[in-house]
Amino acid sequence: MTEYQFYALTTVILFFKMFAISIVQGVGRLNSRTFVTAEDARFFAHAPPAPDEAPIVKRAALAWRNDLENIPIFLFLGLIYVTLGCWPGGVYIYFTIFVIARILHTIAYLNGMQPWRTIFFTVGMFVCVALSIQILSAVL
Repeated sequence: MTEYQFYALTTVILFFKMFAISIVQGVGRLNSRTFVTAEDARFFAHAPPAPDEAPIVKRAALAWRNDLENIPIFLFLGLIYVTLGCWPGGVYIYFTIFVIARILHTIAYLNGMQPWRTIFFTVGMFVCVALSIQILSAVL
């Protein structure tokens, strides 16, 4: 598998990971029968809207927001890393570590597992820093 193919695979895996968080939110709403929007409350629960989301839905939303703060940065750095032809082995090592860290971060976030959530977040950030350093070294 080429570095670009591995980048594409990484991107798709991260998409499905984020899509899974959306499923957790939907299932959480259905299982708790808690809907904050009027049309969803009427349609799914035949009840007035709830004043607040169910706890699992809130956690999933926070995990999703954290992904939006981290995954796009990684994807941009990863694309630049591959395009510049930085260390080819790094594509397989760094990208794999990032994907695993983000998956474990989501699991830890959904289950309220500290310090693991912070550890997995930090591992992912270290990958982005390593990519950045190698990109800088390639262009300077």
